[in-house]
Amino acid sequence: MNFTQQLSHWVHNARIQRVAVFAFMLLYAVSPVPEFWIAQLNYIALYSLVVLGLVLLTGIGGLTSFGQAAFVGIGAYTTAYLTTQMGWSPWLTLFVGIGLTIVSALLVGWITLRMSGHYLPLATIAWALSLYYLMGNMDALGKYDGILSIPALTLFGWEISSGRSFFVLAWSVVLLAAFALLNLLDSRTGRAIRAMRSSVLMAEAMGVDTLQHKVGIFLIAAVFASISGWLLAHFQHSVNPSPFGLKMGIEYMFMVVLGGAGFVWGAIGGAVATKLLEDWLQVLLPKLIGTSGSYEVIVFGIVLVLVLKYLPDGMWSLVGKYLPKPARKEDWHSAPVLPERTKPAKGDVVLEVTNIRKQFGGLVAVNDINFSIQAGQIVGLIGPNGAGKSTTFNLVTGVLGLTSGSVKFRGEVISGLPSREIARRGMSRTFQHVKMIPEMTVLENVALGAQLRGHDNAVKSMLRLDRAEEQCLMREAARQLERIGMGHAMHELAGNLAMGPQRLLEIARALCSDPALLLLDEPAAGLRHKEKQALIQVLRQLQSEGMSILLVEHDMDLVMDVTDHIVVMEFGTKLMDGTPEEVQQSPKVRAAYLGMEH
Repeated sequence: MNFTQQLSHWVHNARIQRVAVFAFMLLYAVSPVPEFWIAQLNYIALYSLVVLGLVLLTGIGGLTSFGQAAFVGIGAYTTAYLTTQMGWSPWLTLFVGIGLTIVSALLVGWITLRMSGHYLPLATIAWALSLYYLMGNMDALGKYDGILSIPALTLFGWEISSGRSFFVLAWSVVLLAAFALLNLLDSRTGRAIRAMRSSVLMAEAMGVDTLQHKVGIFLIAAVFASISGWLLAHFQHSVNPSPFGLKMGIEYMFMVVLGGAGFVWGAIGGAVATKLLEDWLQVLLPKLIGTSGSYEVIVFGIVLVLVLKYLPDGMWSLVGKYLPKPARKEDWHSAPVLPERTKPAKGDVVLEVTNIRKQFGGLVAVNDINFSIQAGQIVGLIGPNGAGKSTTFNLVTGVLGLTSGSVKFRGEVISGLPSREIARRGMSRTFQHVKMIPEMTVLENVALGAQLRGHDNAVKSMLRLDRAEEQCLMREAARQLERIGMGHAMHELAGNLAMGPQRLLEIARALCSDPALLLLDEPAAGLRHKEKQALIQVLRQLQSEGMSILLVEHDMDLVMDVTDHIVVMEFGTKLMDGTPEEVQQSPKVRAAYLGMEH
């Protein structure tokens, strides 16, 4: 191994990274740095912990919250009250504060996270204001004067009150939180969170319970904020409501945007930049203007607009361009094979659609459609534009609810089930417009399809106790890519692929769930001739392996080439069904496509 390869290995080795970062932190703490800068870095650590939670919640999960400062207040006031009024150990109050935070976050999250658009940030603003005024008006909490004389933390007789000892504790917590988030994002749960932001429809189709994951990341962000509040109370030895109001909630969001909403290390960069800029402006602006005031808020607003305009991915996106990209180690080759579901015997009825109907007000989009699919059969669903094919497809997969009729899958009625429950029973799909996560590799995108075949939760992922299961999922994803002839591209970023390979990626992702029925929604759309030929080969191969397929497609050459049976729709009704030869010879079909004159 040459020097360059050794250097690359050291840079990308996670264990070496952690040791190096912690060693640097300890060296900095004992170096002759002025106490002023140690104090500044302590505040930056407290901010960074909150912002790390917001990176997960907003930058990666796509959920905007201005209420994180309120959770900081819960952690701070819990330890302040219990240590000063009841004599509790500060370490015990940490867990009480986290418990109260989880209860309040569950209550707030369960209500607000069902909202979308502007309703969620407005709801979190209301939550932040409510808690701020509650803290400021309770006699037990000292009203707006707050609580004083909070004791310092002690550990094994060592008092953690001076700047340097607190520096070690605070930055240890921040780095542990950062590495925990990195572990989480490199896991089954992390892929589900990214998918949820990219497309809720796609995430649900892969088996992701999006509401559960939204509540989960909301809880993690709230717990990080609560721990920051606990540290703040024992660092300052006093608390009052001012650091927990809406202003600070907005400032935390500014740090996220400035550092880079989608980057874990951007959280620390944003906290550093904001704190230093704020201190510098508080000294410089009064000299320039000639009077004191909160003029730095004006500058922050201007900076925010400029960042959103010219650097929408934050400062860390500039740094990240020059850092070597880590390559995933192929450590899954010896991992156990995932268990597979029992497949239907050839000739068994896999899907039975009976008189399904869908009305949107007075419009009947699908009118009493009937068809069935047998195991090992490829059935085409065709018709002119507006015939109701996509609506029928969405009725079968649970994206839309039926007005009447029923859908049976392997003898079980699945009508009314959400799409993730239908996926759990063995039905998997692709999309008319490719839905993937461009910033993830092809392998990681495909592994998302195995979401329902894993069981490790977010806590195990953050502690990196899910590696055995992760290797199994990656082995399955690699196997499906090899199965469709895309093994050579598994480490490519999905966003770099052409349309044809993207379509194949979606098929591999659907196969990763081990389906008994595969539903393909216009897989040939936008493909060139050679790419269509590659798709045809994949479909024939899957059929030879016993896969049942429902194909919605406009490319008649492809449909006639690969299907065993075709259902033709027109204006929401079934025009006819039969073999490809019967459909080609039908005057009704020719009239529907070409007009009566032809």
